[in-house]
Amino acid sequence: MTLSRIEFERFTAFKELSIEFSPGINAFIGGNGCGKTHLLKSAYAACDISATKRDFARKLADLFLPMDENLGRLVHRQRGRARGTVTVRRGKKSIKAAFSTIKGSVRDTIVEGADSWTDEELECAYIPVKEMLGNAPGFMSLYAERKLEFEEVYFDILARAYRPRPKGKIDLRRRKLLSILGEHVDGQVQIWDETFVLSGSEGNLEFPLVAEGLRKLGLLWLLIQNGTLLNGSILFWDEPETNLNPTLFGVVVDVLLELQRMGVQIILATHSYVLLKEIQLRRKKGDKILFHTLYRPNKGDPVLHQSTDDYLSLADNLIAQAYDSLFDREVEAALDRT
Repeated sequence: MTLSRIEFERFTAFKELSIEFSPGINAFIGGNGCGKTHLLKSAYAACDISATKRDFARKLADLFLPMDENLGRLVHRQRGRARGTVTVRRGKKSIKAAFSTIKGSVRDTIVEGADSWTDEELECAYIPVKEMLGNAPGFMSLYAERKLEFEEVYFDILARAYRPRPKGKIDLRRRKLLSILGEHVDGQVQIWDETFVLSGSEGNLEFPLVAEGLRKLGLLWLLIQNGTLLNGSILFWDEPETNLNPTLFGVVVDVLLELQRMGVQIILATHSYVLLKEIQLRRKKGDKILFHTLYRPNKGDPVLHQSTDDYLSLADNLIAQAYDSLFDREVEAALDRT
């Protein structure tokens, strides 16, 4: 079952916010500081604990890393005492964490709905902005034994990337996606001890020698190959465009669209006009896509949102505004030269 809604009250950048998810692709845009990554992490935390059975508050603390593990620091800043909540829903089930600026420790956080929430596991993966496969050897054992100021998404994505593929044949649709990605990374990804290696026409290249953008495609290849991304799973991806040449955006979008058709829910955040336009242009009838914008009408105002299935109708679209401004200035410069 996919996620259906997320709700915030006085949580980080959000004073009050409720967003309904599409069961297909959800693309979030917005200016820096409007809470896109916080939204992704909160939803991912709820998904992850459905399988690990960990405490929701503990997972939030490990993903956000507030000082002294004090979740009260995630409460929307205002004068006086305040209480913040985050609620994630899937159908009739929900899980909620509530904490305050006075009692904000993990131990003091009130979690509601955990028992029913963990009755059914949700398979999920979170791809962070920073690529980790090139830094993988030794990281997981060090993270497990030592206190490191790394958000737990880095440990989690490595754990999923290291998974062996399931028994049996890979179905035709997954084989097709693997072939598309393999063509563009020029090979297949293997794991030698703890080192990720790209085996292709140039031989065997350990990942630190592979371009970072291609490592991202290699990670996507692994998650499809080892069965992490199957029908009913959820992929969170923060800024897929980072370190990726724009000529490859179409490849990524085609793969995401096909995963959505296979029953994978996708929640991503982006600053890329090209990526958004590729989604708009490559979508087919029946694809389930929502574009969400997070914005502040004026500096200091609470974050608002709009959701639509048409990218062009998004209000307060800073990405489109930046490209429109660039075009206008280019035309003005050309006219000045004539």
